[in-house]
Parts: sequence; structure tokens; C-alpha cells
Amino acid sequence: MTDFGLVDEAVDDTTHVVALRGEIDAATAPRLGSRLLGLADEGTRGVVVDLTDVTFMDSTGIGVLLNAVRHFEARHAELVLVCTSELILRPFQLTGVADHLNIVESREQALGCLA
Repeated sequence: MTDFGLVDEAVDDTTHVVALRGEIDAATAPRLGSRLLGLADEGTRGVVVDLTDVTFMDSTGIGVLLNAVRHFEARHAELVLVCTSELILRPFQLTGVADHLNIVESREQALGCLA
């Protein structure tokens, strides 16, 4: 099992980048969900979730991200994903979930979406 890592970095008062590393599965997804929902509840207007260094994501992780998107949308805020790995992106595409998420290829693009 690959270690899971989560680094939350404030870009400004209302924008954060949450960079993830390793595997997002049933054991690690709750930590991600807790952080994302906490950011929404704290009034963060935009969050970039950077999946660049994620090596595996199961349906639990996808569910956590979908729940977070709904949570942000209910607060008129936005969540953008950065994903460059076909391995990580493919399940989003196969399930049709990609159509409901804002997924871009770089952190810069993601921050531009929030500007």
C-alpha cells in the first residue's frame, strides 16, 4: 500500500489547493472528505484538488469528490480537479462522472477557473 498524503495550501483568503499523494481508497477517503467539507463549511470559495501524485483511486474516492462538489455548489463555491493521469481519469470517464466535474490538466488552469 502506498502512503496517502494530503497537503492543504491557502492561495489566498478564499482559495485553497489540496494536493494529494498515493492511494485514495476506503481507508484514506474519509480524511479527504473531512478536509474538503471542512473547507466548504469554513467559507472557502474555491478549492483545487490536485490529483497529479495520486497512484490509485477507487469508487470511495470518487464518491467523496462528488459529495464535496455538491457541498461546494450548495454554498455557491467551486471545486476543480487537476488530473493528468489516464489511470486516474479513466474511472471518471467510464462512469460518466467526468461530465459533472471540472477537470483540468494543470494547477494553473484550475486556479484560472476559480478567478
